[in-house]
Amino acid sequence: MASPLPVSDLEFIHQSTRKLWQEVRGQRIFMTGGTGFFGCWLSESFAYINRIEQLGASLTILSRDPEAFARKCPHIAHDPAISLLAGDARDFAYPDGEFPFVIHAATDAGTKPALISSPGTLDTILRGTEHTLDFAASHGTKKFLLTSSGAVYGPQPPSISHLSEDYKGAPDPTLCESVYAEGKRVAELLCAVYGAQYGIECKIARCFAFVGPHLPLDALFAMGNFLRDAMLDQKIQVKGDGRAKRSYMYASDLAVWLWTILFRAHAMTPINVGSEQVVSIQELARTIAQIIQGEDSILIAQAENNSTPLQQYVPSVRKAEADLSLTCTVSLQDAIRKTADWHSSGKKPV
Repeated sequence: MASPLPVSDLEFIHQSTRKLWQEVRGQRIFMTGGTGFFGCWLSESFAYINRIEQLGASLTILSRDPEAFARKCPHIAHDPAISLLAGDARDFAYPDGEFPFVIHAATDAGTKPALISSPGTLDTILRGTEHTLDFAASHGTKKFLLTSSGAVYGPQPPSISHLSEDYKGAPDPTLCESVYAEGKRVAELLCAVYGAQYGIECKIARCFAFVGPHLPLDALFAMGNFLRDAMLDQKIQVKGDGRAKRSYMYASDLAVWLWTILFRAHAMTPINVGSEQVVSIQELARTIAQIIQGEDSILIAQAENNSTPLQQYVPSVRKAEADLSLTCTVSLQDAIRKTADWHSSGKKPV
């Protein structure tokens, strides 16, 4: 059973988005992917704000296994303003009534490597997005949020320290490893088509890397795997040479950004979501070890190889700052501490 989110985080989200919620008063929101990392933060922050502000709004969450989610997060599933709908994003039965707001957050990138490049992943992204847009088009949706990905830019050139939204790079469509990224690119295109045809304001959040409660500790994320190793008091395993560059946004900031993009961003104007604070994978491992274990307890699998291209995955967030006055407020060190504390307050990592 997952612990509730820290009240301090929920209140931060509330205060940071307080002026945005009047249009939601008495309205209905529909969300796919509501039981994942993004979804749990959006669902619980909605429930908190709905209660504090007495909005009288409701949230319907699509889930493949509502009973399992209710066991995992009973404090979310049993909130009177939240209902769970059993189904898959690709073919769920449409609930009755109008839903002015739809959030399409399905398709988790944190699965096994073989699944990321599988036809099933592409099918889930494309059919899931199309089916959800069909739902929005037929159920009175005014604003639609797609949680896209920074993967749509393709490999980040070593010469570019921070990727901006106007970068025109792309994944290589001849590589099966591009399945997830190409799927997200087409999902954005589907939003453009449906937006033009049905007048839906489709908002695009290109999401990068994150940390916080509900982050899986056993998936593809280096951050989660490093936290797991440290919390089990094991040496942190760095699989490569540790040169790769990343940045991490704490999930309370993520929730603020996603709610703001849904309500305030211009339609079909992609917004990068993430942090500009660059850290190498080796530096990340050392930072986690020092914070949680109090010592430099890491193992790097490969010797540093400067002859290979530097892998980077770091956004520029100047558009978010300029257009929506969004900022990152939680440092990497504090984000690590808060995430470890939340996991420690519940069950031990496995």
